[in-house]
Amino acid sequence: MSVDLATVKRVARLARIAVTEEEAERMTGELNGILGFVEQLSEVDVTGVEPMTSVTPVAMKKRVDVVNDGDKAADIVANAPVAEQNFFLVPKVVE
Repeated sequence: MSVDLATVKRVARLARIAVTEEEAERMTGELNGILGFVEQLSEVDVTGVEPMTSVTPVAMKKRVDVVNDGDKAADIVANAPVAEQNFFLVPKVVE
């Protein structure tokens, strides 16, 4: 795959990045170089290689999933400017 000047300008416009003519020409070469490296990765034989998320085995820390009653309504509205019966009171916005 090859990137031309028009593609660089189009991508820059879509990303809302201001790019001068000289910058676009320089980016064309840089992007083609990057895509060349990506194409080289497709040549690597990965048959039998397990997918991994890290180079070292890491187990996720998980909390115990315990159902509790909550009972935190008073704590939640404690910092509210105005509250009534554990509900936030806000100014009326719809007539």
